[in-house]
Amino acid sequence: MQLTCWSRRGAALGLAAMLTPLAHAPPAPALEVLVVVDQLRGDYLDRFGREFRGGLARFVREGVHYTDAHQDHAITETGPGHATTLSGRSPASVGIVGNRIGVGDSTASLLGTKGPGASPFRFQGTTLHDWLRRHDPATRALSVSGKDRGAILPIGRAKADVYWYVAGRFTTSTWYRSALPDWLEAWNARRGAAKLAGRAWTLSRPESAYPEPDAVSYENGGRDVVFPHRLPADPTDAEGAVGSSPWADSLALDVALEGVRALQLGRRQGTDLLVVSLSATDIVGHRYGPDSREVHDQLLRLDGWLGVFLDSLGVLVPKERTVVVLTGDHGVHPFPERGRGGRASMTALLRSASGTLKARHGSTFGLALVSGLLVADTAALRARGVRVDSLSAALAEAATKLVGVRQVFTPARLGSSDGEEARLWRKAIAPGQPWLIAASLEPGWQWSDGPGSTDHGATDRDDTHVPIAVLGPGLKARRVSRRVATEDIGPTLAALAGVRPMEAVTGQVLPEIIDRRTSSR
Repeated sequence: MQLTCWSRRGAALGLAAMLTPLAHAPPAPALEVLVVVDQLRGDYLDRFGREFRGGLARFVREGVHYTDAHQDHAITETGPGHATTLSGRSPASVGIVGNRIGVGDSTASLLGTKGPGASPFRFQGTTLHDWLRRHDPATRALSVSGKDRGAILPIGRAKADVYWYVAGRFTTSTWYRSALPDWLEAWNARRGAAKLAGRAWTLSRPESAYPEPDAVSYENGGRDVVFPHRLPADPTDAEGAVGSSPWADSLALDVALEGVRALQLGRRQGTDLLVVSLSATDIVGHRYGPDSREVHDQLLRLDGWLGVFLDSLGVLVPKERTVVVLTGDHGVHPFPERGRGGRASMTALLRSASGTLKARHGSTFGLALVSGLLVADTAALRARGVRVDSLSAALAEAATKLVGVRQVFTPARLGSSDGEEARLWRKAIAPGQPWLIAASLEPGWQWSDGPGSTDHGATDRDDTHVPIAVLGPGLKARRVSRRVATEDIGPTLAALAGVRPMEAVTGQVLPEIIDRRTSSR
């Protein structure tokens, strides 16, 4: 069956034909696994692929590798990126506009530790987990991440086993449960992060294997720019710092395996779900950039840890009963100091508008920036007699004059605007979300208030391009250059499990993955 994937993006799709059980189809997977590597740029698998020997190597050499996959929306941040993966829908549809408008929830306290509460209360609609549960109420799901949003958003609103790292422990919030399970309490009691105190991050291969320079003054704010990088000697301090080191991924993968054992995922007749979101690449990438020796070594370490993880998972659940998908939640821009692009900022514009509103009306009306989107309480503005359309137009005129800004939309203009930028913004902003302007940048530019780190969140290829690679029974190594989107992952896994989405989705079933089901017809 042939599908036209890109031209039909954005329309609700009828997937019944793709999901109809086939008489000679292979059995549904016992375990479907999604691995999201935070800030895994789409070019990394090819750039470093020859050096991989572990888990990433398997996706490159044994999997179906989509080389032109994208987070198909504006505001390419962690929250929206994770929300697309198993929902089959855009951030605008699921209601997760950005990290700032994501999972933060003061009413959902953490268990056993201090930190900001989190829940999926803003998430709208369903995900693969819900579709599996409707088909089979005995379905089990586990989601583990170094970040709350990385663990929460692929699962959606469901009350599943969802855990993330906070200061030496993996925990969850009262949205999900009142106490941690015994298996996770036992894992936390071993204080694995504390045992890394004083550990040095050294190069995993000879220095000659790294073409990137080591001492680059603009990386990491000019601090700690030369290998080795060392964790604090104090165990408590190390527990706080390890989340920004390569070892964060090894801890998350270890917890995921422990959870698979404890919950006996993949041991049933039906299909269970495992999500692992790995955060270290994002933090290393922000500090040192995509062209750094640090990112190079981080990916080599990740490759090794993923290899151990896949081997261990194969002992618990046979490979012939497991499907594993690898993707990223967004990319990242190179440091502008390398000579390409630049840094753009609307902070001064925000402060000016906030100051004016405060002086005239005694309130800033919640003005805030989310990767080029200026949000505000527009209902409150109207209640105070402010002409919101006029305010938006004035702000858009000012933003258009900023260096690096390519195009600016207002709520009055976005719906009728043509072009790729407008399409991406429509897929990012949720209906009912109050906002004033949405600004896109010139290629190579990033939203930033100053040097010291690099960022993502824009609409060009540096930030939208991510890999999608799939390992599973009956799949042969293949590179696919056709453009696809992360919204396609959820519907594809649903098709493999023989279930249907519970609502209209914009993602499409990837025919290269399900064609194996029809090969024996």
